[in-house]
Amino acid sequence: MLLRFKVITVLAIMLFTYNNSVAQQLVIDVQEQDSTSIWQLAKHDFKYTLKGVGHSFTRPLHWKSKDFEKLGLFVAGTAALSLADEPIRDFALNNKDDFPTPLRDFGWYFGSPQNYFMANAGLYAFGIFTKNEKVRKTSVLIISSSITTGLIQTVSKAAIGRARPGSGYDNYTFKPFSGEAAFRSFPSGHTILSVTMAHSIAKQFKNPWVKAGIYTVGAIPPISRIIDDAHWVTDIAFSAIVSIVVVDSIDKFLNDENAYNTPKREKQISWNIKFSSNQIGLVGTF
Repeated sequence: MLLRFKVITVLAIMLFTYNNSVAQQLVIDVQEQDSTSIWQLAKHDFKYTLKGVGHSFTRPLHWKSKDFEKLGLFVAGTAALSLADEPIRDFALNNKDDFPTPLRDFGWYFGSPQNYFMANAGLYAFGIFTKNEKVRKTSVLIISSSITTGLIQTVSKAAIGRARPGSGYDNYTFKPFSGEAAFRSFPSGHTILSVTMAHSIAKQFKNPWVKAGIYTVGAIPPISRIIDDAHWVTDIAFSAIVSIVVVDSIDKFLNDENAYNTPKREKQISWNIKFSSNQIGLVGTF
């Protein structure tokens, strides 16, 4: 219980730091915001949360051939990466005692839905009551992306029914719609939530060191889930890529819709799926 309180405190400090950084970096039209009631702002945010979710789920209807090619590479790359599932699991188990216990516990609590949504609720409360448009937009991006990835994760876990490591089965054992906890490995819920929040917040900063710090914190839950023998590395990789793609898609939608009066900046990183004889993964080009 004490650890959970500490984790929530860390999240609060992170969000407080983020809020202060936003205030220092961005110029917000306060006069225009002051003329709008909190209720009107909340309705606006709720509308774009729903629209963001709807946009993300309907995007496949607008895909072109190159988009389906990327999906094929994504699936093929995940399948190829599964060859590393067992070796990475063995490495993690052999070095489990060297991984700091506080980080493992932090990873569990940080990626837990209740703590995750409490943190975002605090972020949104700050944004709505201070009428900080940048923070509100970030919170809407987080929650709409989380709803999308959460639904994908929930359906996939049940439909795929992949055996968890430590369940007595190998990484190629599947039991769809079994309802058993041992067959809910793919994808990783902790990874989806932590990467979704980290990527959503990191996108708001230009400083590469600030970005690196945010992504480092966001990487703790995925790594801890491997250390705890709860997921295969392919569960983690798939979840992280899905989170990044969804966040980028909704962020672009909000910008294209001019939903928020926030500064537009050129895309700093171009994400592409790479799959070849010696390269598998999501590559960001600066």
